[in-house]
Amino acid sequence: MDGNGRWAELRKKDRTFGHIKGARVAKKMIEACARRGIEHLTLYAFSTENWLRPQSEVSFLMRLLARNMRRERAGLLKNNIRFSVIGELSRLPEAVRVEVERTIEETRNNSGMRLTFALSYGARQEITDAVREIAKDILQGRLAPHEIDENTLAQKLQSSFLPDPDLIIRTSGEYRLSNFMLWQAAYSEIYVTQVLWPDFTTADLEEALLQYARRERRFGRTASQIRQLATVPELIRLTSPRHASV
Repeated sequence: MDGNGRWAELRKKDRTFGHIKGARVAKKMIEACARRGIEHLTLYAFSTENWLRPQSEVSFLMRLLARNMRRERAGLLKNNIRFSVIGELSRLPEAVRVEVERTIEETRNNSGMRLTFALSYGARQEITDAVREIAKDILQGRLAPHEIDENTLAQKLQSSFLPDPDLIIRTSGEYRLSNFMLWQAAYSEIYVTQVLWPDFTTADLEEALLQYARRERRFGRTASQIRQLATVPELIRLTSPRHASV
């Protein structure tokens, strides 16, 4: 969800003004995705690199996060949305962790869309932690090196409860993954828009989904093979993203 600070600066306002507007847009997109029937939505809310920002901005973002957690719990419950988090929660201020953990607990039994916030998250760290867990299993005799395959690592990732993202939406014209789900994004479709996040609308979301539906996802196969495989259920799977990430 990139572009909050630039959006504010273009209007000669403090960057915090952009973050407030961006949070309001996030709420609208969460509700829009839930109505659309998307099963998983992951929002890259705060990266491990974001800790390097000015302390005043980081502190404001943490306060904004805690406040929005308190305010939006009722809405998540009303919309049957289950809330989850990936990232280094231990680095978050205690007040923020309390609100995050309470939201996770109170929405645990919801059966609708699964909303995941990536907080203090970095894909390199996630992969490093997974490799460390595999090494422990080998040292303790629970796993042999020759038994390691892609699924072994995937199951050790903190985000293993999520399917790989079908669609990654990148706002503000940035053409990079910025340390987001590097393992999981191997076959994700990436949609880049010049729109800054505070200006992102449901129409922009629909355009991203439309562009996704027009793409042919081959996963290494040929186009003719995909056409042969395309039964009605398969066509629905290929043209309707199960997991969208912003």
